[in-house]
Amino acid sequence: MDPLTIQGAYAFTPQVHDDERGSFHEWFRQDHLERTGHTFGLAQANCSVSSKGVLRGVHFADVPPGQAKYVTCVRGAILDVVVDLRVGSPTFGRHEAVTLDPGNRRCLYIAEGLGHAFMALTDDTMVMYLCSEPYAPRREHGVHPLDADLGIPWPSDVEPILSPKDAAAPTLAEAEKSGLLPDYRTCLDFYAGRQDGQDGQDG
Repeated sequence: MDPLTIQGAYAFTPQVHDDERGSFHEWFRQDHLERTGHTFGLAQANCSVSSKGVLRGVHFADVPPGQAKYVTCVRGAILDVVVDLRVGSPTFGRHEAVTLDPGNRRCLYIAEGLGHAFMALTDDTMVMYLCSEPYAPRREHGVHPLDADLGIPWPSDVEPILSPKDAAAPTLAEAEKSGLLPDYRTCLDFYAGRQDGQDGQDG
């Protein structure tokens, strides 16, 4: 697991085994993730299919319990983006973008409290992602992915297609002012408590 510049976000490039039959790779390993100090209890697995230009996000959930995600792209390509929405974080408002596609087989882990968004770079793009908590509409929120203050470098040659909900999402400043965003210290305490609970179960 390779740490990104935002604490709680990691990229993983699996080893791919190829032969005359095709290929095989392990796209998720709990033990690899645990080495980062994070645990992942699988609650839901999602699959989205998007046309070129579809932009989903920036989505996040209340912490606790939040919703961690583990994302990969199995068809087409996406620009996958992590945004630090945790108020008080030294990287608050910063983003990092990673291209995911079947060629690089990369995966992205996004801890609770971080924002997640992606844009489909091709038609019929399929994204698979694991979630640590089931979808709960009352706990789910968004920040506008085209907010100039975020400055996310979406491809200039692709017209973004947003859902009505994402198009109506607040800017980062509006979300912070309204108290909608997660608190950095609360997130850190949550990560530590979850890890302590896991250690206790193992013992």
